[in-house]
Amino acid sequence: MNKEFIEAIADLEKEKGIAKEVLIEAIETALVSAYKKNYGTSQNVRVNIDRETGDIDVFMRMDVVEEIEDELTQISIDEALEYDHRYEVGDVVEFQVTPRDFGRIAAQTAKQVVVQRIREAERGMVYDDFIDRQGEMVTGIIQRISNRTLFVNIGRTEALLPVTEQVPGERYNINDRIKVYIMDVKKTTKGPQVFLSRSHPAIVKRLFELEVPEIQDGTVEIKSIAREAGSRTKMAVYTEDENVDPVGACVGNKGARVQNVVNELFGEKIDIITWSDDPEVLIKNVLSPAKVEKVIIGDEEKTALAVVPDYQLSLAIGKEGQNVRLAAKLCGWKIDIKSESQYREMKENEEDTSEELVEIEE
Repeated sequence: MNKEFIEAIADLEKEKGIAKEVLIEAIETALVSAYKKNYGTSQNVRVNIDRETGDIDVFMRMDVVEEIEDELTQISIDEALEYDHRYEVGDVVEFQVTPRDFGRIAAQTAKQVVVQRIREAERGMVYDDFIDRQGEMVTGIIQRISNRTLFVNIGRTEALLPVTEQVPGERYNINDRIKVYIMDVKKTTKGPQVFLSRSHPAIVKRLFELEVPEIQDGTVEIKSIAREAGSRTKMAVYTEDENVDPVGACVGNKGARVQNVVNELFGEKIDIITWSDDPEVLIKNVLSPAKVEKVIIGDEEKTALAVVPDYQLSLAIGKEGQNVRLAAKLCGWKIDIKSESQYREMKENEEDTSEELVEIEE
């Protein structure tokens, strides 16, 4: 190695952010192993790289002792004093043992160390970059598909979109551009791994943030989102500004804003409702598009009974219970739905039971 090599390491420090001293120390450590391996010795050796010229020297290190137990690593005090009268027991004597052909071995070893450290540094930079971007939405390009898992290029790394985080019904092809949500970043033996999602509810929030300026500037707040990916999403919005209609802001002129989000989600239905701190009003809103006649707050914590017209019962429950399921998830309440006739029957039964109890008591 030579001065050009030292200059190349200095350039790496600027480009990759790897400290020059750390890199040289790593090369020195690797060269110790290379020396022992190539010259079949178990001697205690030290390798020194001149920080200015790049010259390499190998030194055999021997401990000064009273009585030698290991001839490869120890030297007697009497023999040490022949080299220098200042040596004492416990000191270390070094002899230069640099082989003539060690330069070739050193160059190969240094190259391997440098490549490995560059790879580690790049992995570290990728991890540091994406660990701070968890929760963001990014646009990526599908690079390949393996066992239905998508490998998506999102800039500095290839991220994974697992089957479990894909949306049922969506179809993907290589080179397709898709918007994805950065769900998790993990360190693995193969480097940092970024995990993506298309089914996470937060991707809906990020899409509306892109489309709706009122959400970007904080005028309108997304309070809650409940999603069954690929089918339907309910989103509750709120504003303290009396002059702003939060639902209208999200829907946009002629439905343009919400339609852009729907298109990005391949036709997924989106219900936008107004959030309220009043539980009765909130439950009426979240059961939209069904009309709710009455909401009765239950005795148990966060339980409620919603009464709807008979012809609205199936609409309130939704296909396979989807509407009420999403509504409950959106507001955080357990909701029981009854039609008006069911509610009347229930009340009559309660009255009959009460009369029977009175008669028994009498």
